[in-house]
Amino acid sequence: MVYKMLVSDLDETLLNDDGTVHADNLAAIKTAVAHGFKFVPNTGRSFNSVQALLKTLGLYDQAGQYVISYNGAAIVENKDNQVLLTRGMDRELAAQIFRAGLVNDQVDVHIYTVDTLFIYNISPTDKQYMAERGVPYELMTSDDLAFLANEQPVMKVIFEHPDQAVREQIRDAVLATVGADAVEATFSSSRYVEFNTKGVDKGSASLLLGEKLGIQRDEIIAAGDNNNDLKMLTAVGLGVSVANGIPAVQKAAAVVTERTNNEGAIAEILEKYVLKDFK
Repeated sequence: MVYKMLVSDLDETLLNDDGTVHADNLAAIKTAVAHGFKFVPNTGRSFNSVQALLKTLGLYDQAGQYVISYNGAAIVENKDNQVLLTRGMDRELAAQIFRAGLVNDQVDVHIYTVDTLFIYNISPTDKQYMAERGVPYELMTSDDLAFLANEQPVMKVIFEHPDQAVREQIRDAVLATVGADAVEATFSSSRYVEFNTKGVDKGSASLLLGEKLGIQRDEIIAAGDNNNDLKMLTAVGLGVSVANGIPAVQKAAAVVTERTNNEGAIAEILEKYVLKDFK
């Protein structure tokens, strides 16, 4: 099989734990892209927050190169950050999720519109995490969401808390309020529980981008490590878990790398399945 595109999660997959890119990953990605291969960050983050990374990878402001953002709620071409597709949620649904997920006063909340991340009740650990990754955001000083009426559609709502039991409590409270048929609920980065509109996920977005580019499902590789990557790994032709992937991801993947994210796992994938075709 000749693979034509790799869609890759960022944190704990492509990136080292400190948010940098392993030298082996960088070299392999640049080589693959130079031969016409598509390397597509597929992230829960905003496309605005990955511009510095795109510069590092040589993909910044490039026509014919793409980012999948917000767990699949937006597909963006890197040239001029042209938004090709959005799959947002109704503002009232976003408000219901927001209210239901505030299970205690230690929970912080992210509300993503197309262009802006708003954070309510930001925790010290989340503030540090945002700073390390250069993620821009605006602080919400009130739980009044009336301002959303003047904003672009909401892409997703996520909650941050260090305790997995609390994150599960948040998930259960939201699902009890809005119904499991209304949202996709996933966990990520051992700190977040995320909510997208039902049917919006990294996997379906990967296939939509592939369709746009004339790339078949079987020609796509996906790499990830956490719960919000599961549908991506099972949607494409070859789903790969990095060695540090959670057990559920390793079980769902067709392949588990020998290297962790800190050891150049993406380079291992490209060397094994892609770069061999260019020699």
